[in-house]
This record gives sequence, structure tokens and C-alpha cells, in this order.
Amino acid sequence: MRLTTLFGITLSLAIGIGEVTLPVTQAVQLRDGLVYFVQPPSLVKATTTYNEVNVLSATYYFTINLPENAGESLQKVTIAQKEGPENIRYNLDDTYAFVGTRHRKETRLQLGSVINESKIRTVSVIFDPPVTPGQTITIALRPLSNPSFSGVYLLGVTAFPVGEKSHGQFLGFGRFQFYSNRGGW
Repeated sequence: MRLTTLFGITLSLAIGIGEVTLPVTQAVQLRDGLVYFVQPPSLVKATTTYNEVNVLSATYYFTINLPENAGESLQKVTIAQKEGPENIRYNLDDTYAFVGTRHRKETRLQLGSVINESKIRTVSVIFDPPVTPGQTITIALRPLSNPSFSGVYLLGVTAFPVGEKSHGQFLGFGRFQFYSNRGGW
């Protein structure tokens, strides 16, 4: 535990039910410096604008809730393709994030960098500045095109708190089903 947490707990116990209340920092940091969320974020929803194969103008939205009691700000999110018959390639320059949901966009968030690690089929989105607790955010990721092959594609989402040594919390899978548009009606 961090010294600030221990100090905050000690101070609140010493004050009792008095008139003074101080916020308690709740971050968890182990002796080796590894930082964890106290209350991890959650993957609220993962959606796509188009679920047909080969569509060029699709956007994949990943909505994440960072609870008020997370204990740390959100520094990075990784999105890793775990299943699907074809590797999805992305236009990283078109990646953006905002406070809110796909249908209720609020403040745009500043991104530090967006990195593609194609060997492990992972995209990392780094926030600069980090996202403070108590917000619902959405990451918009643009593929070069939807996959050419129909089927189920699973994209694992992991969130990392601020810290040089931060522990990633797996939030779940975004499940996308792409359909062949051959044959029409």
C-alpha cells in the first residue's frame, strides 16, 4: 500500500466522526512497485458501425467505465485480437477517444500514441493526460476495412493504470460477427 493511503486511513480514524473529511487515496502499489486498480474498469460495450465483410468505412467502438473508486487514472488500453479467421489491420491515425458513449459523444480525449504490435495482433491506446476516475469513455478504432472472411472475431480489452510498472486488468472481449454480403436478398 502507498504511504498516502496509510496516512489517510490513520487520519480518518484519528478524526473519528468529526467535521473534517479528507479524500483517501486508494491506489494499490506492491513493494516491487507494481500498481493495480482498486476497483477495475469495466468493458460496457463493443460495437461496430458495419458488420458486413470488406466494408471500408467501419468504426469499432469500445466503451469503458472507469469507476470513481478506481484508485488510479487510466493510462493505457490494449485491444488484442484473440480469435478470427483473418488478422484485422487498422488505420491508427484515425483512432480517437472521447468521454461518453458511441451515441452520446462528449469531450474528446487527448491520445499520447497509438501503437500496433502486429506480431501479437494488439493495438495499444495511450492517454496523455491519463483518464481520471469516474468517467465512461469510448475508444474509436478504424480498420483499413472489415475482414474479408465472415465469422466471429474476439477482441480482448485490457486496461492499465498509471505507473511505470502497472498491472493490466483484463476487461473482457468485444465480440464482432461479420457476415458475407454475397447473394443479397
